[in-house]
Amino acid sequence: MLPASIQKNDKTANLLIITFSVIVFVVVVFLSRVKLEVNLPFNVHLFAKFNAVVNSMVSFLLLVGLLAVKRGNYLLHKKVMMTSMVLSFLFLVSYICHHLFSDSTTFGGVGGMRLLYFGILISHIFLAAIILPFILFTSYRALVAEWPGHKKLARITWPIWFYVSVTGVIVYLMISPYYV
Repeated sequence: MLPASIQKNDKTANLLIITFSVIVFVVVVFLSRVKLEVNLPFNVHLFAKFNAVVNSMVSFLLLVGLLAVKRGNYLLHKKVMMTSMVLSFLFLVSYICHHLFSDSTTFGGVGGMRLLYFGILISHIFLAAIILPFILFTSYRALVAEWPGHKKLARITWPIWFYVSVTGVIVYLMISPYYV
């Protein structure tokens, strides 16, 4: 196991994690209702493609991180998971940009494909909305070297984070043919 990277301060960490998570949620919800009329020099849906690429990378890195920790390579695990967090932050910025600059796209599939799409989309949105504090609390437990707490949280966080990143790519692949 690795030594602590930061000094433990649960009270401050809890306050910061909850505050940051609420602010991010409120900003995403608020900005999803705003559209900026800006003439960008590129197709605005490049943000969505970028998001799918980033989600693919995060999915891959989450698998690498899982394998690294299972093999006892804790330093690689830490680097990969931190990289996943940075990429997820870049995704969030790009996601906000995409929704700020583009009109809403309607899924054009019918029948079973439509039900499948909305089933994946709804579960993706719900889990994406709640995953941030789990990621931050799990990371905090690792950074203070509280390994039992980290492991316990990671067993919840990892599958949800992986599902959100994979379904993000699936949603993109399903909706992208309908971008105008």
